[in-house]
Amino acid sequence: MVRDPVPGVQVAARTDEDHPVTASEQTSTGRDLIEAGTPVAGSMSRAAATVVFDPAAAMVKVDHRFAACLSAAADEAAGLRIPRERVRAGAVLAFAVEYAATLHRNGRPARTDGWFDERPGNRPAAHELAEAVLAAARRSTEERRVRHLGYLLAEVAVSPDVDLDLAGRALRLAEVSSWRQLAILAAVGRRERVPLPMAPLEDEPRAWTAWGAREDVTDLQVAGLLAPPVGAARPGATLPRLRTADLRLTRRGVLVHRLLVLDLLHEDAVVAALRDLGLPRS
Repeated sequence: MVRDPVPGVQVAARTDEDHPVTASEQTSTGRDLIEAGTPVAGSMSRAAATVVFDPAAAMVKVDHRFAACLSAAADEAAGLRIPRERVRAGAVLAFAVEYAATLHRNGRPARTDGWFDERPGNRPAAHELAEAVLAAARRSTEERRVRHLGYLLAEVAVSPDVDLDLAGRALRLAEVSSWRQLAILAAVGRRERVPLPMAPLEDEPRAWTAWGAREDVTDLQVAGLLAPPVGAARPGATLPRLRTADLRLTRRGVLVHRLLVLDLLHEDAVVAALRDLGLPRS
């Protein structure tokens, strides 16, 4: 009688001497990774995989250097074993393709300042950032943010004023910001087009959801993403109540807003964040 392997015990892996791995097989596994993003990125994942691995058959185009960067990142991550991490890794690359195709169509060319070039003793900056973005996506249990992590990868690829360290800073700030905080940043960033409510924010709301949302605003101020900063009242003095209409993006906030392309964050997320604060959308 043939028995199944004991759970938790893995059969020794075949080596390259048993079965040489071809370039086409490696490409296939990378393509499979992007297509695995379907639960988060939808049917776009399959189209994105075509753009990266079979550009001649794709309906849209991206810069070939950017596609090569995504192909390499997908191949390197193809062996991911944790199913949901694999989904997020594939989705973030699919979203990067989606936004890169939009940029290409709108005439924003990929940078030519060496971003995609090998560096002495190091990989191209584009490849380092792709790996960092993939790692951030894998860690992101709030999967709605994965879209904007992919957008960051594509946006930096057309932004020669953003170096690797600056992109990494924006990525770290994005990772420690909740989805609702990103929605608040999006609301403040589009305030010139869609005015924010003039009603004052409660300092200590009684409802837990409102209290948590108010804490989100305070944390964004403390982190230096929103102005005005949190003020300390002098003895006997009373600070005026903060209004969302008073909020502004700091330069740090502008960086996160720009590179995560929060201008494209869904309006329903902004409405939900303001509702959590107990405010109507103007």
